[in-house]
Amino acid sequence: MITLRTPPRLVPPTAAVRVSFLTGEQADCVASGFDTEWLGPASEDFDGYVASCRGVRRRWDVPFSTYWYVAGEHYLGTLVIRHELTPSLLVDGGNIGYHVTPAWRRQGHATRMLAAGLTEARRLGLTRALLTCDPTNEASQKVILANGGQPDETLGNELRYWMDLRSGRG
Repeated sequence: MITLRTPPRLVPPTAAVRVSFLTGEQADCVASGFDTEWLGPASEDFDGYVASCRGVRRRWDVPFSTYWYVAGEHYLGTLVIRHELTPSLLVDGGNIGYHVTPAWRRQGHATRMLAAGLTEARRLGLTRALLTCDPTNEASQKVILANGGQPDETLGNELRYWMDLRSGRG
């Protein structure tokens, strides 16, 4: 296990973590069974890839912002905040999605990353946030509950949790 010299923090995507980002995302894609083809173009023009990830962009028919959780030159994971919800995102996806790369899992990083993400969501003007997760993903359920998530009804195949962002916690 690598000892981090600086505490992790949530930042806009940065070229400073090129090697660990590409390594971590490849490991995550392989572990999750996702396609790794996108990593080739990202590695060929990493500065361009980073630039394309920064700022408010649009996907899922809503504006969203991407943040990376980093400690020095180490990339630990990604957090996405969707600024609005569509009927589809109310069932699957919610306002906030996150993942920690395999090498950094089970060390409390997801809990701290989500806490930092809730602060960013408040800064963006959200007063409540919906998070969803697969019913078999006990780790994510614990992360959401540790950050004050309140269970809601299950729609589709996802568990749903609401976070009241007005209180300053969860």
